[in-house]
Amino acid sequence: MELGPHAAFIVAAYGAAALIVAALIVWVLLDHRAQLRNLEALELRGVSRRSGRATETSA
Repeated sequence: MELGPHAAFIVAAYGAAALIVAALIVWVLLDHRAQLRNLEALELRGVSRRSGRATETSA
């Protein structure tokens, strides 16, 4: 495949885009784990979710 005189720029742009997408995926996964830990800590302190409390009191 011939990319012409701008081959270096094209390859660099695709590489940068792939790196940014990979970094965003890692960031989301790490944030998800952090949010799960925060929820567990809140539940251990006795804080419950409002949606869970509403269904218990209405029954």
